[in-house]
Amino acid sequence: MLRAFHFFVIACLALLAGCAQQPKVDERFVEALNAPYRRDAGDRLRIVVFDQPNLSNTYAVDDSGNVSMPLIGDVRARGLTTQQLEGAVTAQLGDGFLRNPSVSVQVDTYRPFFILGEVGAPGQYPYVAGLTAMTAVAIGGGFTSRAVRDMVQISRKYNGTIVEARIPIDHPIRPGDTVTVIERWF
Repeated sequence: MLRAFHFFVIACLALLAGCAQQPKVDERFVEALNAPYRRDAGDRLRIVVFDQPNLSNTYAVDDSGNVSMPLIGDVRARGLTTQQLEGAVTAQLGDGFLRNPSVSVQVDTYRPFFILGEVGAPGQYPYVAGLTAMTAVAIGGGFTSRAVRDMVQISRKYNGTIVEARIPIDHPIRPGDTVTVIERWF
């Protein structure tokens, strides 16, 4: 009789383990993971125009998603890769200002990331290369006693919309991401 009860308990536990919530990933989030990094407000870019020291400088992407440069004014940067932005600046400079301009764009400073939820110090923090969800939690003051410790919720802007997914704690984070450490219920 006792054996039958143990078998019943083990079977129930196995059934419950199979029903445990697995991280559910939005397909758009998977696309966003594989897409190249795109510029947005808060990024600071080092734009170098060969043989033009007055044009070469560090420029911020403003809230409207533009970089404002001498001679050519605003250049749309939001949503562009580094190579696409180089092409846009080159085209605008070549349109009556410079003959065969050579332009290089590099990221000087990435936009910040945000961490919310069950961490010691939620807020906005500077992005550092190689950031994972675990290091984001460490930067945000570590887990509280009520935190889920094996996954986090990530919100990321992709193609003008916000996509969300629950991801493992060792997953990479991108500039502009919002990391939410979830509260556990037991």
